[in-house]
Amino acid sequence: MVAGNTVVFKPATNTSWGDALMVECAKEAGLPTGVINMVTGPGATVGDALTNNLDVKGVTFTGSKEVGMEIYRKFANRAYPHPVILEMGGKNPSIISKNADIEDAAIGVVRAAFGLQGQKCSANSRVFVEEPVYDAFVKRIVELTNALQIGDPTLQKTFFGPVNNKNSYDDFAKFTADLKASGKILTGGEQLMENDMDKGYFCAPTIAVDVPLDHYLWKTEMFLPILMVAPIKSLEEAMHIANDIDYGLTAGFYGNAEETEWFFDNIEAGTTYANRPQGSTTGAWPGFQPFGGWKGSGSAGKNGGGLYYLPFYMHEQSQTRVKRA
Repeated sequence: MVAGNTVVFKPATNTSWGDALMVECAKEAGLPTGVINMVTGPGATVGDALTNNLDVKGVTFTGSKEVGMEIYRKFANRAYPHPVILEMGGKNPSIISKNADIEDAAIGVVRAAFGLQGQKCSANSRVFVEEPVYDAFVKRIVELTNALQIGDPTLQKTFFGPVNNKNSYDDFAKFTADLKASGKILTGGEQLMENDMDKGYFCAPTIAVDVPLDHYLWKTEMFLPILMVAPIKSLEEAMHIANDIDYGLTAGFYGNAEETEWFFDNIEAGTTYANRPQGSTTGAWPGFQPFGGWKGSGSAGKNGGGLYYLPFYMHEQSQTRVKRA
């Protein structure tokens, strides 16, 4: 809209109410009728109708890599190129050096892993910890996780509410069963029923260890409150594992100044943080930390809120005029 475009806006099927309120606010603020238009419904029907409509001159999508790549291929088959801007999730790592401040690292990882029940594309889902501090780090994140307030998300004291829908609830059961079979769950791993939580899709924040590094869940975006942690012998080993994946959205690091520069030079991710207790891989602040990803996490390579993002929504035209007498 800032670039002069009208918008057809389709929110996620299960979270359309907040988006509808935002559209109402835009109308009350005086946005002309027809500039922003909201439709709701499943991606398989409404989403397809939008992306197949030749009057739609470009698309911005946030969602899974599978759906995003399907949109990307569909637009590639049009008569000529159109803008396709995709943000397709992540499998976001944190690396913990033996020189890290363990308290900052533990707080940052727990906040990033379990805020919003882990149902955000930037959630921290993989942590690689140098062996000398592994036991201390794991002990502390278990303590912090066990202290989280779980329950009614409308209450200010609550940090952790239910997951989004039954599909997520069922996925949680499957993934935690697979993790129990292959490794060890230190806390969580259960669907919660007490204190009226049987009325919602409540899943305990879960920390898994001793899971072989070739297990499929190290590379699968779960979009759930499940954190996997592994010891590593060196930062170089951790970096290799962190980068050996199709995603590259966000990443975090905890260590000394020299190690931090090395991390920024080598990590393959678009939004990166170091030594941040507010969130190891989450919490980009609009206007200060442009947000976007590399590889299978984003199509543009230019982060939202950055200097080069807005021109994607504009046409460039060179005008040359010859002055005549």
